[in-house]
Amino acid sequence: MSDSNNTVNVRKSAGAPATVISAKPVVLAAPGRGEDLQVRVSAPATGGDLPVVVFSHGFGWSMNGYAPLADFWAAQGFVVVQPTHLDSRTLGLPAEDPRTPRIWRFRIEDLKRVLDGLDVLEASVPGLGGRLDRGRIAVAGHSWGAQTASTLLGARFLDSDGVPGEDMSDPRVKAGVLLAMAGLGDDLTPFAAENFPFMRPSFDTMTTPALVVAGDHDQSHLTSRGPDWFTDPYTHSPGSKSLLTLFGAEHSLGGIPGYEVAETTDESPARVALIQQLTSAFLRSALYTEDSGWKAAVALLEEGSDPLGKLESKVF
Repeated sequence: MSDSNNTVNVRKSAGAPATVISAKPVVLAAPGRGEDLQVRVSAPATGGDLPVVVFSHGFGWSMNGYAPLADFWAAQGFVVVQPTHLDSRTLGLPAEDPRTPRIWRFRIEDLKRVLDGLDVLEASVPGLGGRLDRGRIAVAGHSWGAQTASTLLGARFLDSDGVPGEDMSDPRVKAGVLLAMAGLGDDLTPFAAENFPFMRPSFDTMTTPALVVAGDHDQSHLTSRGPDWFTDPYTHSPGSKSLLTLFGAEHSLGGIPGYEVAETTDESPARVALIQQLTSAFLRSALYTEDSGWKAAVALLEEGSDPLGKLESKVF
């Protein structure tokens, strides 16, 4: 993926290649954060009324990661905004930095700052001005990024007494995609319970429509439970939700953080392609009620002779 005013062709699911533009770093002022927020913006080169997806990366990553998703979504007609959170390895924040215990909170503020700064982002990327549809916004994230994104969908954190904390949901967000997201905090390992007190989510008020993606071989060292831990955001949340469980998938879900990255222990181009197709179809159908792409994508998965995963949905 090239940056600034350069372009790259990304193959759409059907038809001719779509030209995608990408710009980085686009900087948003962030008083009280310690340094300004840097983001990457990817968008189709043409078209208007474009829906927006704000993507939160996993621990240590940055705006430069997750090309398999960002490139594909942009080629499918979304504007993808990727902030670099303070835990990114590109920033090198030391563990003793006074901001470290509150990085989980800074992460959430980063996503809201992106939403507040859409005018700045639109004006800063050549050719993007006047092309965003601010009425169609979604959030997405992988791992810690999924937990970050979930708060804008209505998830809350429990305190030591089990009382839900502040409501940080955002009415501007109409849908979400949560990839390999941690589950409830009841069965954390002693290490996780001591070092990550924010890993006690409540999904009781996570009412915004969302697609949860979990791998049935994703065994986390943060919990004593098995891979079903990653299905909790679906199981314990109300509202319209879907769960895609990928067969054989570990935490990278086949390689969504990037192409040939060292952290991918279960590389599977076919699995990544399925995630690309299903997440794109879900987001479009969630943001455009008349769109039938999600139903078609679900039918293809269910009718396959050797499916890569299974899908279940609930609507209340």
